Amino acid sequence: MAKIVYGVSGEGSGHSSRAEVVVTYLESQGHTVKIISYDRGYRNLKDRFDVTETEGLHIASADNKVDIIGTFQENITRLPQGFEKGRLIRHELFKDFKPDLVITDFEPLSAYFANHYDLPLITIDNQHRLRYMKYDCPPEFIADKEMTKTIIRSMVPRPDVSLVTTFYYGEPKNDHTFFFPPIIREDVRSIEPSTGDHILVYLTSGFETFLDLLGAFNRETFIVYGYDRDETVGNIRFKPFSKEGFTADFSSAKGIMATAGFTLLTESLYLKKPYFAMPMTGQFEQEVNGIFLEKLNYGKNCRDVNREAIASFLYFLPEYQSTLESYRTEDCSALFAKLDELLANKCAAAKAFHEKRKNIL
Repeated sequence: MAKIVYGVSGEGSGHSSRAEVVVTYLESQGHTVKIISYDRGYRNLKDRFDVTETEGLHIASADNKVDIIGTFQENITRLPQGFEKGRLIRHELFKDFKPDLVITDFEPLSAYFANHYDLPLITIDNQHRLRYMKYDCPPEFIADKEMTKTIIRSMVPRPDVSLVTTFYYGEPKNDHTFFFPPIIREDVRSIEPSTGDHILVYLTSGFETFLDLLGAFNRETFIVYGYDRDETVGNIRFKPFSKEGFTADFSSAKGIMATAGFTLLTESLYLKKPYFAMPMTGQFEQEVNGIFLEKLNYGKNCRDVNREAIASFLYFLPEYQSTLESYRTEDCSALFAKLDELLANKCAAAKAFHEKRKNIL
């Protein structure tokens, strides 16, 4: 059985949700897994797994837009703590533990240590589709596309194998990238979805104008999470977050309105819920998610929120629901089979990819 260091990005909860599924499987197969994470990833995983806390990249935002200056300022202040925690991780998880390979879900420290110690490196994430998948990109986003590829390359410089989760499919750019359906957490997989009379809205501050627009559609009911309010204003019901309440409203919604983050979007598609996507400005991945969502006719991509776009989404809900009937709701068996193949006989296949990549480079 293999000894594995697993790096998990702590930005948001999507990475840790995916890692929870994968690590649970790896441990069930007898592998020993030690996780490196931070922020939400650390908090979400520490009670169930062996997790060491590190520092990581934090993205600051305001009004559904990436705050570049705020992101730089927030991360520069974390450098001293990151250096000290990095020394601890290097000593305990690499020198003492002596892993056979490293898996990373867009966590850079684990990737850099894999290269430093000449270990096979596997990525399991959704980010690498933007680096290793061939897809059509609108001309106005070409510069963002190239910048995003540079950022991904700097975060994870030289993966030997990339297992990429995606809801749209293109050709891989190399022979070490493999595409799989999104990894859906068990809490969502166990839901029996229904179609009620409400639209679920999941947003945080900065969308007051959008909420005002929803008030004009008085024939619809909108249930809003993310504002920490408990009140009803016209046709809008604000609810404070609770896991049980959100799951119930999510499972019975006839549509979802939110930003274009990968996790909620793909969980919605898994439950065959049409999606109204509002990509965060400056987040190229969200822009791409919104573009392909609309291209596949699973919902509406709305970069500039307005009344006409909302009306269009509501009008075409039956058409989106019809298209989603053919959406692939697969389990993780194909990805797990590839992992088993890579880890068989003390990671023989992963090490073979690693040696091949070294020779190329």
